[in-house]
Formats: sequence, C-alpha cells, structure tokens
Amino acid sequence: MTITTISSREFNQGASEAKRAATNGPVFITDRGRPAHVLMSFEDYQRLTKQRRNIADALAMPGIADIEFDPPRVTIETQAADFS
Repeated sequence: MTITTISSREFNQGASEAKRAATNGPVFITDRGRPAHVLMSFEDYQRLTKQRRNIADALAMPGIADIEFDPPRVTIETQAADFS
C-alpha cells in the first residue's frame, strides 16, 4: 500500500492522476499544508467501513423492475394469554 500526499491545487489540476494513485493506496489531499481529505478506491472504502449491500440498496438498483419478487404472505394469529 502506497500513501500519496498532494495539495488541493495539484488535485484540481490532476484529478485523474490522483484517482490512479488511489488504486495503490490512500491519497491525502492537503489544504494549506494540512491534511483535509482522503481519496481512496471504493473497494478500500467498503473494506474500511465493512459495508455490505443491504436490501434497500439492492431494491434501488437499476433494472429491478425486471426481477420477479412475490414474497409469500405471512399470517400471524393471536393467542390468549395464560396467566395461571
């Protein structure tokens, strides 16, 4: 893993180089010499946050209308409480 540090000005002038550098590790973007932002690949971000795809993301994806999904209805019956 390689850590790259660039200034905000360098980032603005060469975003594509920064994105390429992010494939090898995080890119620290400084503002007036202080770290202000971090650019990383999406895979690294997911690994860092341990994100997993949830049902809301899956249902929001394009082409969802083409997937048939008809879940069975659940019937919940009540029972009288036994206080003995």
